[in-house]
Amino acid sequence: MRETLSNVSGLAWKVWRRDVDVYMTTWKTNFLPPLLEPVFYVLAFGLGLGSLIGDLTYYGREVSYLRFMVPGVAAVAIMFWSYFENTYASFVRMYYQKTFDAMIATPLLVEDVIVGELLWGATKSVLAATLMLGVLSAFGLAVWPAAALVVPLAVIGGVLFASMGLITTAISPNIDSFNLPIFLVVFPMFMFSGTFFPVDILPAGAQVIAWGLPLTHVSLLVRGAFLGWWPDGWWFSVLYLVAVAPALFVTALVLLKRRLIK
Repeated sequence: MRETLSNVSGLAWKVWRRDVDVYMTTWKTNFLPPLLEPVFYVLAFGLGLGSLIGDLTYYGREVSYLRFMVPGVAAVAIMFWSYFENTYASFVRMYYQKTFDAMIATPLLVEDVIVGELLWGATKSVLAATLMLGVLSAFGLAVWPAAALVVPLAVIGGVLFASMGLITTAISPNIDSFNLPIFLVVFPMFMFSGTFFPVDILPAGAQVIAWGLPLTHVSLLVRGAFLGWWPDGWWFSVLYLVAVAPALFVTALVLLKRRLIK
């Protein structure tokens, strides 16, 4: 493992740059989803469902459902954009297009290719979160300057979920196998990680499971940045992300390297 980490070099940014160049060929269509997605959520869930719910109690404070919900949308985007980039897109580059094989045939090491892919997945999270932050700020739904912390949170969250995506890619025999981890892990996080309702309304056993999910901690911190105040125990979520993100990063590097050098 130590040797694998020591093999990572600055050439990983060449892989990242390659992905950026491909992305920029269709940047107009790529920018549309993170720009329009928060608008749809605000209209459907915030103004529609929110008008029925009204205010809710979040850590002892009254918050409108719209203001509670929109940070969850940003947190979900951090997860989706990095995870799906490093599953379907990475698998296509690795297995079908043989892009990884072509890059490894150059002076790039396999570790550089993996880290470059991971960095690109994390970058897509940052881009999506930043665009959404701008749109939601235009609706008056973000408190500044605290909201600026969404960007560094998107960095660490992007690395975490990009690592999860590459782990999925490393252990999946074919692209159809992605359905299982998405169904068993990703969508449960989407629904039950404090994105659309507070975790504390779940049964006690379900709360324990929810607090073990990465998106719960990303949601809590992103919501704190949007609201301009931090819930009790926010430091635990910071420690969780700081510990889990590097662990998943190393796991992704080791597992995908093992697959690529078979």
